[in-house]
Amino acid sequence: MSENTAEKTTENIIQNESTSFDCLAVTNVQIFPFKEGMSLGKIKAMASVVLNDQFQIRGLRVVDGTHGYFVGYPSDPFFKGEESRYVCAPITRQLREHIENCVLERYQQCMN
Repeated sequence: MSENTAEKTTENIIQNESTSFDCLAVTNVQIFPFKEGMSLGKIKAMASVVLNDQFQIRGLRVVDGTHGYFVGYPSDPFFKGEESRYVCAPITRQLREHIENCVLERYQQCMN
């Protein structure tokens, strides 16, 4: 490994440590806002996030709820129960808030 590559790797590690979230960090967010006229009720956009440049979650929804915007997670379309079951969702509140903050921040940037 060249010295320049080693410096970049060290910088990435330091940057990831300062912005990391335990072991998962949102490294990329894509927002797909709905155009005027399109309406899926309170859903304002779809989103996908990448965690640690290694794991992608697609099908997130930006929803305008009664207490403001929030991020909805993809649900299992084949689950036959009274409540919905999510395909993937954060286990800890801290990770949920981290993902939600990143997605909603990017959504606000797209809308301005």
